Amino acid sequence: MPLFFTIKLITMTLIGFLVLLAIAAICGAIGQSLAGYDLGGCLVSIIVGFIGAYLGMWIARKMGFPEFFTINIEGKPFPIIWAIIGSAIFTLIMALIRKAFIGGKRY
Repeated sequence: MPLFFTIKLITMTLIGFLVLLAIAAICGAIGQSLAGYDLGGCLVSIIVGFIGAYLGMWIARKMGFPEFFTINIEGKPFPIIWAIIGSAIFTLIMALIRKAFIGGKRY
């Protein structure tokens, strides 16, 4: 019995992608500020924002919380509040791991 797979191509314009990166950077920076620990510069804030969005939405779904304040960028939803909360949690976890391995010093 043959299996058929359908691949749906997801496209986004350059402007949409840049807006998504800017929103992720802002969410990541706010999450790091709430956690009271800075993991790095702008590129790290973008990464923390995206990881925070996934982590925050995962926590929200597991606990049965609704999605609120979601921005749609070219049809792709980005949960602002959950991204900030997830970024803060991710930053705290990274700070604890860094402190455990490196100690309290940061250069």
